[in-house]
Amino acid sequence: MTVTKTQAPVSVDDGSRPAGDGPVGPARSERLTALVQQHGALAVLVIVSLVATFSFNSFATGDNVSNMATSSAFLAIVALGMTFVIITGGIDLSVGSLFALGGVLAAWGSRHGTLVALLLPLVVCGAIGVVNGLLVARSRLAPFIVTLAAMLGARGLMLAITDEGADTYLIGKGSFLAELGQGSTLGLGNPVWIMLALFVAGAVVLRRTRFGQHVYAVGGNEDAAALMGAPVARTKILVYALSGVLAGLAGALNAAWLASGVTILGNGMELEAISAVVIGGTLLTGGLGYVSGSLVGVLLLKVIQNVINQIGSLDSSYQQVVSGAFLAVVVVAQTWLGRRRQLL
Repeated sequence: MTVTKTQAPVSVDDGSRPAGDGPVGPARSERLTALVQQHGALAVLVIVSLVATFSFNSFATGDNVSNMATSSAFLAIVALGMTFVIITGGIDLSVGSLFALGGVLAAWGSRHGTLVALLLPLVVCGAIGVVNGLLVARSRLAPFIVTLAAMLGARGLMLAITDEGADTYLIGKGSFLAELGQGSTLGLGNPVWIMLALFVAGAVVLRRTRFGQHVYAVGGNEDAAALMGAPVARTKILVYALSGVLAGLAGALNAAWLASGVTILGNGMELEAISAVVIGGTLLTGGLGYVSGSLVGVLLLKVIQNVINQIGSLDSSYQQVVSGAFLAVVVVAQTWLGRRRQLL
């Protein structure tokens, strides 16, 4: 009996197709997905700004741009701290109350000198942030509950200092603190330059330091981070402390800008900060986020608000409707992009 062997055809690489052609498609798709996730908000910001520039004569004027930049600076500083917290997989609902408390403490402390006015809100709000971090990291309590309690407590402390809002502390004109909040350099308010310096420092810390690596590791997989030797508890405490300090600083700068500690400010600011951070590409589940994206998210929210003001026939409540709808779209898009990256 004769057995005939069939030889499989041999593929000869004649050099006409580049090596590794198979993975190129998925790799490109993954890079495109990551690019959209990181810079999608920036593209929307550019488009909205261009449309507003051609639609409204007063939108791109120097005064309007300067006012938008200054009003964005305070929310951006709060959002910077929120970015670190959310990357670790946490949340901080106390920043709005800490913002208001920081402003009142700065105005009250201005009677005792600029140094007291600046340090007092940083120390008090930072201490509240440390307590938040300790309860989240050491007691393993839910960040939502812990920071909700801190939000109520900080708001109550602020009302106690101001006698239920009856007392308003003023910041004297001509003081260094007032100049810090109301002065300008190269056409931009001093708070804007302070905000930009903080974002540059935040980007360096997050991307170029061991602490930044720990922040991403804790948010990505807390158990794996602990096995790798990352100080999980210390990292959480530090990010909540940082969030508290930045919220207090933003409140102090806002009080210097207004020349008074206004008690009604900060309501809902925590939601605006969370929205800006998420719109900027930071995942609510943690492990992925960008400092630059948070700044873009803040600017996008402020541009939308300014456009609605430019229209004139719409009240400010529509800004919340548009922001909420945009946030929902971003969260859905992030979820879809995240699943797509896992499949590639």
